[in-house]
Amino acid sequence: MRLKFVICKVIEREAYHCAARSTNVVDIVLMPQGLHNEPDKLRASVQEEVNRTTDVQNRPYDAVILGYCLCCNGIVDITAPQIPMVVARGHDCITLLLGSKEEYQSYFDSHRGIYWYSTGWIENNTQPGKERYEKTLQLYREKYGEDNAEYLMKAEQGWLNEYEWATYVDWGLANSVKYRMFTKECAEYLDWNYDELQGDKSLLQDLVNGNWGDDRFLVVKPGQRIAQDVNNPGIIKAVEE
Repeated sequence: MRLKFVICKVIEREAYHCAARSTNVVDIVLMPQGLHNEPDKLRASVQEEVNRTTDVQNRPYDAVILGYCLCCNGIVDITAPQIPMVVARGHDCITLLLGSKEEYQSYFDSHRGIYWYSTGWIENNTQPGKERYEKTLQLYREKYGEDNAEYLMKAEQGWLNEYEWATYVDWGLANSVKYRMFTKECAEYLDWNYDELQGDKSLLQDLVNGNWGDDRFLVVKPGQRIAQDVNNPGIIKAVEE
């Protein structure tokens, strides 16, 4: 098959890793990290890419696959164009890194206040830790002065109290040792617990391989759209337009 793979940049390395091992032809389209903070913007941006159903040489795709999960409802109401659209069943991109929604839920249920770290999150976002604190403090000093900067930092840092764990998901990719150490340092600085999980490639690999079993993937047919399924462990469902 020829597949168009629309992904968040935060799983860029993992997506290319799996695409290179697929027998299908997989064209990857990178979307900016952080769109989930504005679900309407995520929806519009991804829909625009989904609607393009041929490649740059006007060759048709067999399907569009999404490197997103529910992502703050950002994929809700995205519609399939003239070809099927496939998305993994999960709440966010960590499901793709851990290999299943069940593994994600199990860890979530047994750990209170998790902040996730991974290769993509570290490379594309300033994760909580000493570096982020110092950068933000310097920015506030330049804008508002020393006294106001200290006050703003105390007020802003309150949300960190909601977290207790810095958990690194390790796929064994380039810089993994460096990023594990970085996550440990962040945990120590923030007085959080540190943990690391071995990533599982199976979900993302099956997505690009076309192994789309209904228990793990939602196949959206042309004329259907994605909806949240609040009463079903499948998380998302396809509904008619």
